[in-house]
Amino acid sequence: MIRTNLKGLTLSELEAYALALGEKSYRGKQLFTWLYTREASTFAGMTTLSKALREKLSAEAQIDSLTLLNRQVSRDDGTTKYLFGLSDGKSIESVLIPPRTAFNGAEARTEDEQRRLTLCVSTQAGCPLDCAFCATGTMGFLRNLTAGEIVDQVLQSKHLAGRQITNLVYMGMGEPLLNYDPVMKSIEIITAGMAIATRRITVSTAGLVPQIRKMADERRRMKLAVSLHSLDQHRRAELMPIARKYGIEELLGAVSYYYQKVKLRPTLEYILFDEWNDRDEDIDRLVKTARRIPCKINLIPFHSIAFTNPSGFASALRPTAPSRMDEFVRRLHEVHLTVFVRSSAGEDIDAACGQLAVAAQGTGRSTNRPHGLKRSSSAVRV
Repeated sequence: MIRTNLKGLTLSELEAYALALGEKSYRGKQLFTWLYTREASTFAGMTTLSKALREKLSAEAQIDSLTLLNRQVSRDDGTTKYLFGLSDGKSIESVLIPPRTAFNGAEARTEDEQRRLTLCVSTQAGCPLDCAFCATGTMGFLRNLTAGEIVDQVLQSKHLAGRQITNLVYMGMGEPLLNYDPVMKSIEIITAGMAIATRRITVSTAGLVPQIRKMADERRRMKLAVSLHSLDQHRRAELMPIARKYGIEELLGAVSYYYQKVKLRPTLEYILFDEWNDRDEDIDRLVKTARRIPCKINLIPFHSIAFTNPSGFASALRPTAPSRMDEFVRRLHEVHLTVFVRSSAGEDIDAACGQLAVAAQGTGRSTNRPHGLKRSSSAVRV
């Protein structure tokens, strides 16, 4: 008999499951509370349920959990990277970012992430999107995560840290919007059962236009972050092959549509590469775009992926010099744009997204891609 995994079921699904067991629907509410609020890992510990029901659940259901394979803690800033094992032997990463380390600069003091304990979660094992700057892409696409596997990253990380996680960013391994339904389901569970408000959840995308518009139509009120990195169509396509499918104007149209529908400013994320997207004309394009679409701009230092032995275009990417980054920021501030500079959190550990998992899983690319996707790119990483 295949037992039902309850971790990853919503409140309504747990209520329906309780009814299917011949119980009252309120038992589903109790299960929801035990799983996500009280963080029970066994049915035996669910003391508000009758002994008979606990025995029935033990026979017919299960509570799957991730396995901690490795943990690295930065001595510099306390950033912690967790490597979790899935039930099928695949590996994923989550990164815990302490307060005051998300951004550099005094202007970021009021940012919510800056004052909170933030967890960066993965949504896929590997990634089908071949961004030139992203280590996870070297793994290829292995599979989508279930809602339960996404939620359990939060549960496990909270338990390991011994602290309440207040903010979530869906910026870890994988492209969240290619796993749309489980991602949205996980957010529903987290906001209802784990005391993390929707306004403190950010979903990052490499630029999947239909899904951005779907988020807008469904009035999804989590924050939207878009991995932009260039407003030059040719250069963005060179860096992020997904731009060949969804051009820059189509992407900006979707981002504008999201803002009009949801009335939340999106974040444009921009990794700076030396003499490639940090030119004066790049600044001018960003200014023009920010005046067209109310937004925040996150400037991000490039984490080297030399450990993946990149070739061709990817091997030539270099981080922008600090002095040029300062000039880039100054120019944007001069025209009163909202600009933040991401810190290089966890530089003394394997900080690049996918670095631990690549080492554990190997770097051989899988040719398995989600249906309908030929070649795309990866979302930006903390």
